[in-house]
Parts: sequence; C-alpha cells; structure tokens
Amino acid sequence: MSKIITILCVSAAAISAASTALAHDYKAGALKIGHPWTRATPNGASVGGGYLTVENTGSEADKLVGGTLVGAGRVEVHRMSMEGSVMKMAPVDGGLVIKPNETVSLKPGGYHLMFLDLKGQLKKGEMLKGSLEFEKAGRVEVEFKVEAIAAKGPEGGHDHH
Repeated sequence: MSKIITILCVSAAAISAASTALAHDYKAGALKIGHPWTRATPNGASVGGGYLTVENTGSEADKLVGGTLVGAGRVEVHRMSMEGSVMKMAPVDGGLVIKPNETVSLKPGGYHLMFLDLKGQLKKGEMLKGSLEFEKAGRVEVEFKVEAIAAKGPEGGHDHH
C-alpha cells in the first residue's frame, strides 16, 4: 500500500508541476492576460511579433500602450489590415483600447506587439522575459513563449485564452 501511495503522490506532483508550467496567464487589476507568445525568427531577423489576449473584467477601459522584451530595442503595438489586396501594418496611435467586459486578441494578421531591433534570434522553446505597459494598470511583467517559426497560435491548445 505504501508503494501505491508513493506512486500517487509522485503522479500528483508531476501533474501539478505540468499544469503550472502550462499556466501562462497574468493579472493586473481588472485585466487578465492570457498566454503571451511569439514565433521563432530566422537568424539575422531584426523584428518579431508578440501575441496574447487581454480581458478587461472591470468597469473602465484601459489601453495597451507598449512593452519591453529582453533582447529587443523597443516594443510597439501594431495593427495589420487589408487595403484592397495589400496587407498594411502600422503602429496603433495612442495604444490599443480594451473596453470593459471585452477581450482583445493580439494574433497573427491583426493587432500584435512588434518587437523591433532584435539583438538575436528567437528560438523555439525559449521563455523570454518582458513586460506589457497599460495606461491605467501600469507595467505587468510577463514571459513570452517562443513557438515554431510558422506557428498560428500557441502550442498546447492555449489559443482560447
């Protein structure tokens, strides 16, 4: 019986550690930030993109105005859009508004963080320290998980966050 209890305890600890490793969410006041991630970059690339969700559970709007990433010169909030048959990308002037009771997704092909002046290659499997800067909630320390170079969403089914 003692051996079974030991096995169960070890199994429970492993499951707990795995779910903690997969949990990749943050909170800042009324804002819930879900699974920050980025794509791996080719060697020599000077830019990358950051993706995540922000849910505002509060009664006032807030704005995502920027951030930081270890290994990037600067981080800007950008938007991609189609104008006719041409894809355009530009910074979001004044920041990205997150209205009360709204979830905003930063994802490939839409709103995203632009990591500029990268100092080195982003490699799949890395966890990169950074921060998000909100007008009201302030600075939130996060980690971006580096996914595959062509990833469409975070690995492990976290794209629902």
